[in-house]
Amino acid sequence: MAEPELSAELQKLLTWLSPAFPVGVFAWSAGLETAIVERRVKDRITAQDWIEGALRHGGIRTDAILLAQAHAACRDAARLAELADLCLALTPARERHAETVQTGNAFVLASAAWPNDMPVPLPRPCPYPIAVGALAGAHGMDGRDALIAFLTAIVHGQVSVAVRLVPIGQNDGLAIMASLEAPVAEQAELCQHATLDDIGAVAYGADIAQMKHETLPTRIFRS
Repeated sequence: MAEPELSAELQKLLTWLSPAFPVGVFAWSAGLETAIVERRVKDRITAQDWIEGALRHGGIRTDAILLAQAHAACRDAARLAELADLCLALTPARERHAETVQTGNAFVLASAAWPNDMPVPLPRPCPYPIAVGALAGAHGMDGRDALIAFLTAIVHGQVSVAVRLVPIGQNDGLAIMASLEAPVAEQAELCQHATLDDIGAVAYGADIAQMKHETLPTRIFRS
């Protein structure tokens, strides 16, 4: 690929996974709000542990594997439908299911501003990691780059929740982002070459936090 094409794909990827992209990811905490209310996350150390645990062993890793699979199957309607069904089946809570569907559908609508030569056979509803993976593949974006951008955006979103709710302050938030750069790159490499058989999350605390979120008497986030 010529250098200008590489630059164009990178620009598109940065736009699609930026906080300014109208997907609404900022409205969801994936259970982190519950953990903060219950004081399981209360400072920089516990915030980083929580986020890194989900990255290495929880739903973030699962979503990244599914994204990589969707990237490879971006023109296969049947395969994308299977991946979408699996993604939704693996969501542990009602709010998490809603988050995955609503952000995915919003991503499909927003990314339509960049038309593709051939329509991508996306399922309906289309979970967020499936939408990102399939559309990134259809637009010729590198799979590993897509994974790094996706994982970085998810981690930064979680850090933003911690900065606002713990609160830990901007400096601690930036320190967490810097500390998790290497784990993000490591997980991107692992998930790029993983199969569906490698899916297996053990971040049960995060799953339970997502289930309990809807029972909180006061909530700022939607999950």
